[in-house]
Amino acid sequence: MEKLKIGVVGLGQRGFALLSPLLAIKDAVITAVCDTYEDRVQKAVDLITAKYDAPATFINFDEFLEKGDFTAVLICTCWEEHIKMAIKSMKAGKITAMEVGGAKNIEECWELVETYEQTKTPFFFLENCCYDRFELLSLNLARKGYLGEIVHCKGAYAHDLRDEILGGNVNRHYRLEEYTHRNCENYPTHELGPIAKILDINRGNRMVSLVSVASKGAGLSAFAKTDKNPDKTLADRVFKQGDVVNTVITCEGGETILLTLDTTLPRFYSRDFTVRGTKGMTSGEVNLVFLEEKLNPHEFYETEKTIEKYLNNANEFTEFLPPYWQNITDEERELGHGGMDLYMLREFVRIALGDKHFPLDVYDAAAWMCITALSEKSISEGNAVQLVPDFTKGEYKNRKRFDVIEL
Repeated sequence: MEKLKIGVVGLGQRGFALLSPLLAIKDAVITAVCDTYEDRVQKAVDLITAKYDAPATFINFDEFLEKGDFTAVLICTCWEEHIKMAIKSMKAGKITAMEVGGAKNIEECWELVETYEQTKTPFFFLENCCYDRFELLSLNLARKGYLGEIVHCKGAYAHDLRDEILGGNVNRHYRLEEYTHRNCENYPTHELGPIAKILDINRGNRMVSLVSVASKGAGLSAFAKTDKNPDKTLADRVFKQGDVVNTVITCEGGETILLTLDTTLPRFYSRDFTVRGTKGMTSGEVNLVFLEEKLNPHEFYETEKTIEKYLNNANEFTEFLPPYWQNITDEERELGHGGMDLYMLREFVRIALGDKHFPLDVYDAAAWMCITALSEKSISEGNAVQLVPDFTKGEYKNRKRFDVIEL
């Protein structure tokens, strides 16, 4: 059977992590890798050659596109390069898969969309959380009507990243400069992507406006003065980023979305994925499904008793999960974020070898990534309302629902 020849650009933390699930996909082969750091290129080559022939190696992206023998490109570089590289990749006629992040400005989002419309090069947005277990369970419960009419959703990127951010110079990681110079919802798509699919954003519905509010930024400065700081040269660095940023989005259908960025204070990891409807709710933070027809909302008036009884009861709803999540093996769980990276990449390869119509497309990428630029503007203007562009230019009204998998 034909294999999808893939070139991977960006071999840092994220790009290197995607190599193992790619190597586990029998219908894919990595034929080229690219990074400006030669040690990262060699590390990737060592991993790949343990499985099959060595890929071609490049340190220049333009040369990689021109001379590399591949059909599809995975773009896993720093946030500020994603859109620029995706535009070049589409112009080169390569099936383009772009990793997530936040946009610098609205103009680059429009350029991404316009390039796709001019070239019609297939484009896939690598938002892995759209393929995760709880998000797909919630999507299926919503699609089958168990949650009723969806009214409100919330999600978070809540992840203590203080050591990673302050290790930016040491580990050649891009977050340091982002947190130094910007104050915004800088990483919106992990929480927003699955919510947008449930609410049919860009496919019958759209986000209309948002307001963002940022707390003061104290977490990184305090951490920088401790022994845990991996880079003592940053002890007196001034950071513009607020510790907690809340963004409220209104949708044309009347739904609201709450996004929270919380990455510079001590905390446990959570995406706080929550879906609220007229018949029930799901809460990823406690792995809970609450259906009005089955559970008594007045059973307890103490939150801890409700959680104690229903904690992890989502495990009782496995029939609403796709086969992948019902039958996942321990080996598959090890291949990136509990298995969702492998699931996403398998779907990418399958579609790239088939009809090339991806469920996470360029319009999704632009709409979700633009939240960063809009939130930055909202905060800088005293929490002013910002209008969300319609990157489909009105076509969202005619575009049919397209879930990431058949449910």
